[in-house]
This record gives sequence, structure tokens and C-alpha cells, in this order.
Amino acid sequence: MRNQKERFKVIASIYLLLIKNNKILLQKRANTGYEDGNYGLPAGHLENNESLKDGLIREISEEIAIKLDKKDVKLVHSMHRKEKDIRIDFFFTAKKYIGTPINNEPEKCEEIKWFYLEKLPKNTIPYIRKAIQLALDGQYFSEIGWNT
Repeated sequence: MRNQKERFKVIASIYLLLIKNNKILLQKRANTGYEDGNYGLPAGHLENNESLKDGLIREISEEIAIKLDKKDVKLVHSMHRKEKDIRIDFFFTAKKYIGTPINNEPEKCEEIKWFYLEKLPKNTIPYIRKAIQLALDGQYFSEIGWNT
């Protein structure tokens, strides 16, 4: 058997742009070691053998305790991002959901709060701010952190 070169693996992240009455729900990160004290979206990482929508539904239930249905979520932006590692980020919206968003992971999140889309906090994570704007502008794809 020949030694085969191991294929490159990319990290897939899934995010929810939960928008209501011209406001978006953001989470203030805490105790994670990444962008703590800054605002991001409810999000998480895709697990092995999990579809994007299944991963989104799981992560959102874990983080903000609402229930989503696959038929109600829509992919609105994807981002190929290079920071310390290489990621592909998938941003979804949901027109319907069951429950009221709560901070279901207080050990990782200081607070959740609704912000007007045109007045995001100054300490919003920069790539998150860009993804929100691009999604609202109807742009479905972006690349960040590459030298091109």
C-alpha cells in the first residue's frame, strides 16, 4: 500500500443572523480565548458527519436555546477566511423559530443583546461586521485574509 499524502482539512463554522425589527442578535464572547469582550453571532463548528443545517440547528439550540427547522433557514453568505488557520464560514438567516433567545452558555458568553443593524457596537468582531453587511447587501461570497 502506497503512503498517501493526507488531504488538507478546513474548519467549517456556522453562524445565525437572527434579525427582528431591524435589529440583530449578538453575543458578547467571554472566557473562550478568542475575541473575548467582543460581539459576534450565535455560532459554532460543524462536527464530523453533520450537514450544515443540522450543525446550525444544534449549535443554535445549545447557544441561545431556540429551535430552528431546516425549511426555515437560508444560507445568505459564505466566507473563505484566513487568520491563524483557514476556515469556511457559512452565514444563515431564519425567518421563523420557536422560543425566546437566552444566553444558554454563560461560561462562554457574557451577554446576548439585540442591536440595530445600522448601529452595531464598536467592538463587533471585524469579520462578523463585514459578513453581516455583505449578507444584507445580497453578496453571497467573500474572501478575507488572503493576499489576493
